[in-house]
Amino acid sequence: MNITGIIIAVVVVGGVGLFIGLFLGIAAIKFRVEVDEREEAVLAVLPGNNCGGCGYAGCSNLAAAIAKGEAPVNACPVGGEPVGEKIAEIMGVDAGASTKMVAFVKCAGTCEKTNTDYDYSGIKDCKMAAFVPNGGPKSCNFGCLGYGNCVKVCPFDAIHIVNGIAEVDKEICKACGKCIAECPKQLIELVPYDAKHIVQCNSSDKGPVTMKACQTGCIGCGLCVKACPSGAVTVENFHAHIDQDKCTGCGLCKEKCPKKVII
Repeated sequence: MNITGIIIAVVVVGGVGLFIGLFLGIAAIKFRVEVDEREEAVLAVLPGNNCGGCGYAGCSNLAAAIAKGEAPVNACPVGGEPVGEKIAEIMGVDAGASTKMVAFVKCAGTCEKTNTDYDYSGIKDCKMAAFVPNGGPKSCNFGCLGYGNCVKVCPFDAIHIVNGIAEVDKEICKACGKCIAECPKQLIELVPYDAKHIVQCNSSDKGPVTMKACQTGCIGCGLCVKACPSGAVTVENFHAHIDQDKCTGCGLCKEKCPKKVII
């Protein structure tokens, strides 16, 4: 190849590169999307777990919603009150009071306390086991299956299977809600970190059926309702529930519970 051909090739390649560079530069300016500076500042404060516990797809989506006024400044359950206060400062608003929430497993049916109908030898997966007869091998159709789907999805290692049931370490839990969505028995709910008393059972079976299945299941006797002076305890579908906003922590419901399922 002679020198003329080399020069022509260099000029052509350089010209094409220059044209592409100019085109991309102009396009970047013309189609630039303006980003709210507050959105970027909020995103920098968020923890970046992208857990979805706030109800949005990730931290960037939450930051955009907060900047637009579509989400409260304390919407991040992982960051909690400290992050909420920083975001409130960025947005120039009051953070407001927030209650720290944690996940709670409504089941006390450990291996010693609950009965089984048969031996299950299938895939050790809660969602798969929920499809077998009676919703799993445990006699209680509402109890924790203990195969750890919630453990697998928890990004903070806050849940572990202990003696056949899932237990949440509330000191580690960030209330992201992934375990709640994963549990096929709908056993997990968010409760205040400082909740005084909680019913550790989710059974809706009548008392005699529950007693045959589990030694510690709620039988819906209503003694807790009668004992509560603040009207915080109710029984629906043979299952007791405590309204945390009304509960004063007197402990009378716990004392009267014959199955010791209120903790």
